[in-house]
Amino acid sequence: MRYLSIFLTLSFYKFLLWLALPIVYLRLLMRARREPAYAARRGERFGRVPDGVKPGAIWFHTVSAGESIAAAPLISKMLGSMPQQNFLVTTMTPTGSEQVLQRLGDSVDHCYAPYDFTFAVRRFLRKTQPRMLVLMETEIWPNLIMQAEAQGIPVMLINARMSERSARGYQRMSWLSRPVLGVIKHIACQSPEHMQRFIDLGVDAQKVSALGSVKYDLQLPQNLLKQASLLKAQLNLRTRPVWIAASTHPGEEEQIIRAHLLLRAQLPELCLLLVPRHPHRAGDIGALVKQHNLSWRASSEGPATGVYDVIVGDVMGQLLTLYSLADVAFVGGSLVEHGGHNPIEPGLLGLPIVAGPADFNFAEVVAQLSEAGAYKKVASADELAEVVGDLLADVAKRELMGSKALSVVKSNGGATQRTLALLDSQIER
Repeated sequence: MRYLSIFLTLSFYKFLLWLALPIVYLRLLMRARREPAYAARRGERFGRVPDGVKPGAIWFHTVSAGESIAAAPLISKMLGSMPQQNFLVTTMTPTGSEQVLQRLGDSVDHCYAPYDFTFAVRRFLRKTQPRMLVLMETEIWPNLIMQAEAQGIPVMLINARMSERSARGYQRMSWLSRPVLGVIKHIACQSPEHMQRFIDLGVDAQKVSALGSVKYDLQLPQNLLKQASLLKAQLNLRTRPVWIAASTHPGEEEQIIRAHLLLRAQLPELCLLLVPRHPHRAGDIGALVKQHNLSWRASSEGPATGVYDVIVGDVMGQLLTLYSLADVAFVGGSLVEHGGHNPIEPGLLGLPIVAGPADFNFAEVVAQLSEAGAYKKVASADELAEVVGDLLADVAKRELMGSKALSVVKSNGGATQRTLALLDSQIER
């Protein structure tokens, strides 16, 4: 009876996917018009595997840039300990793809992962025949997971997170989520809170653990200070106060620019580094800046010949360097209901952190940073200007906040090594 229920559940899911296929393809075409990188390698999204991809790999699926950056040190360690084993790393976005190539190069095979259509997943698995599938964070795709399990491929979910909001959604879809989560061999969570939410969804407690977040183990590039010094000179920022608004989304850039206008009334030389989550939006943001009678330039342009009010980040992989130029960091995706982005990166650089109220993607990290006094929440452009202005005016306060942020990051390290030990224990020799 149980297997019949699972069969009927997945059949209904697959039927819904077939109905959605024309919409998915149309959306991909429209996305490609806005972001030309989505037009390339389109066949990979429907299961076509590039000729150079070798079968029998340990397969990591890292979705986008953030997950790729987080997984890279773990994969590098596994490459060192398993030199005869080949690895495949897939993403869903061009920005994730760029990070894989930048951080792992030709030491791994790389392509896009297939969309969760049965024909695409089967085609992909038939060509790659992975030894193990390792999913990052919240990549719970029913067809992919069930097809892998049916072919005897162990599936692991690492650095897993499950926000309260997501848990409620999975609970409403328990008819689908329970059988899918039930076949995952182990779920390594970022915190005990995330672990409990998976258990509440019906996952066997013996198959769940809390190993911490591998994002705390981010290592700064050895040449970061040199890169930052060169970029600071190129952008003509040597003697100017600077604040950064990073990983921003539509709907919050307007508020950030209004806050910057308020701040410049007190600090006329202040520069804002405005870094959208998606670099292709740089031109639109520049037009918005111009509407407020502020001067701007893109970070990719050559040496600055003048002084600009706003610099818009438009280079993928440049965020850490831009953080290094700032005195105060605002983390975006938080003044809109996106859930916030990674506050660990500015924390590792010893910056005081400011963000909006929508922080559910990193709730536990935010709680630790807030408790340590390293993180300030704001709900409007006025509050943002007030908090950032206070920190810019008080060197001792921002240095204290920054040191506390760094302390939180350092004290939570070690998840990469623990996850490595878990994966090693699950690999059949």
